[in-house]
Amino acid sequence: MDLKTIPISAWIGIISTTCFVLAAIFAPLIAPYGMAEVVGGVWEPMSATHWLGTDNLGRDLFSRMIYGAQTTLTIAALATLVSFTTGSLLGMTAAVVGGWTDQILSRFVDLLMSIPTLIFALVVLSVLPPGLLTLILVMGVLDATRVFRLSRAVAVDVNVMDFVEAAKLRGEGRWWIITREILPNALSTLVAELGLRFIFMVLFLSALSFLGLGIQPPQADWGGMVKENKDGIVFGIGAALIPAAAIALLAISVNLIADWILNRTTDLKGGRGGQ
Repeated sequence: MDLKTIPISAWIGIISTTCFVLAAIFAPLIAPYGMAEVVGGVWEPMSATHWLGTDNLGRDLFSRMIYGAQTTLTIAALATLVSFTTGSLLGMTAAVVGGWTDQILSRFVDLLMSIPTLIFALVVLSVLPPGLLTLILVMGVLDATRVFRLSRAVAVDVNVMDFVEAAKLRGEGRWWIITREILPNALSTLVAELGLRFIFMVLFLSALSFLGLGIQPPQADWGGMVKENKDGIVFGIGAALIPAAAIALLAISVNLIADWILNRTTDLKGGRGGQ
């Protein structure tokens, strides 16, 4: 791949997303203070000592943002992995097997999708024991319904193509057909959706934390930081706007990369078809 062919928009997304990821990985080395360490007064302004000021308890906001990136990106990435692994495999299985398997899985997914995701998550999380594993599994399973629908729709189209029929006539098993025939041809669509689902997970986690059922204090995540500092907006203090801006910037950055990958894979397929 020639780096010169990468558009400016994709470079912006790559650089910005890389900065977020590096901040998350090296959070203990970058953050000047501890995650829950009180280092000043309440809502102090930006200064040389506190680059982004302090929060509602006098903790360094820059340090909280760094640790918040680590928490938010890690949980969102793991939940997206659960969502895509579960949804794509079940969706493609339903498309290939068909019959009652397809009907049962599709109707179960329809049932889950008929309930608003946020309300469903709030009910489930209020009943289940609290913890990061529970949070990741609930987010991943609920979002897997969307991935199931997409992967099934793509797999249904690919499953009737000649090369898949040829594989069936050769006696290839269903798992081989899913992984070797259908998945590679559905990959570009799934990669584009991957970016959207990851961002949805970030927003989902932020909403849960804002409502008190996501990451619990004193752990830092961006949604929780918006909740902690929202009262400062009344007094003209922008501490709540900084994590909100970080969420928006991450969403834009990841989508720029996803759009570039989708366009690139589409162009490659078109180029091969014309040869």
